[in-house]
Amino acid sequence: MMFFKDQFANVVEWEEFRDDMIFWKWSNREIKKGSKLVLRPGQDAIFVNNGKIEGIFQDDGEYNVDSQIIPFLSTLKGFKFGFNSGMRVEVLFVNTKEFTVRWGTQNPILIPTPELPGGMPIRANGTFVFKVKDYVALIDRIAGVKASYLVEDVKLRITSVLDQLLMKWISREGKDMFNLQANAHDIARGIREDLDMELLDDGMTITDFRVMSFNYPKEIQDMITKNASHSMIGNLQRYQQVSMTDGIASGKVKGGGAASDMAGMMMGMNIAKDMMKSMDGDRLQDSRVDADRVDAGSSGARAQTSSNGTKPNFCPNCGTKNEGANFCPNCGQKLG
Repeated sequence: MMFFKDQFANVVEWEEFRDDMIFWKWSNREIKKGSKLVLRPGQDAIFVNNGKIEGIFQDDGEYNVDSQIIPFLSTLKGFKFGFNSGMRVEVLFVNTKEFTVRWGTQNPILIPTPELPGGMPIRANGTFVFKVKDYVALIDRIAGVKASYLVEDVKLRITSVLDQLLMKWISREGKDMFNLQANAHDIARGIREDLDMELLDDGMTITDFRVMSFNYPKEIQDMITKNASHSMIGNLQRYQQVSMTDGIASGKVKGGGAASDMAGMMMGMNIAKDMMKSMDGDRLQDSRVDADRVDAGSSGARAQTSSNGTKPNFCPNCGTKNEGANFCPNCGQKLG
């Protein structure tokens, strides 16, 4: 009797497991009395009979099929193994982890923009993350006709619609076509929502989508770099001083060489120029202070002369010569 028990026993397990495999189907074999189900971490086992889910098992470990599995199957719980008969059933093993996939545009995407009539040619790259969410939809749409499914299959599905979604969301969120990275988060969020709807019917969900970088043609990138450098010309002197100071402090510009001598000479000239400007400003300020003091002294002298009661020879108000009169004959200023 033991001979027949060993002959009929088998193991139901994921025999062709790969890290990039989303599901694998154990099928076209009978489960015999004494069979065992083996579940490893990160795997779910779905028992399917005639296209209908009979039961889902999620905890890793070993299970006795006739005592621990069949009693929990929805329509097969009353099944009894005969002496030489088994149960024909499909078992779908599903990888429950999240899959991270790198993506990149194969060809430039022409984004409509007024600056370029033919469109702005842009490439992009990044990552997206997905996982299985709905087993019923997965079986109805994919597992019902496929024995296995790989990450590469999902990647092909995503990249087939990604160009259109990039064009849609760059045009909507990319207000500055020459600085798309500033809007990368909003663009990626919109694309993730659309991709999630795309995979929903297949029983999968997009949990994350990221745009790592946008790439322009070399001519346009050179123009962007040139415009950025032009914006620094207004403060070029400060830029030179900081660059040379950092170079000497970090040891990149060392003494004894032509580079160091030139750096030191240019720094000295710039510092001397700043000092001369500062000294000129100080001298101008001192001259203005002295002039104010002279004007104040002259006014005080004129006021003092008038207060002594003597008649001045010249009118302190308009400067007309006085011949001893009490009032200026020109402006009427009181003189004594």
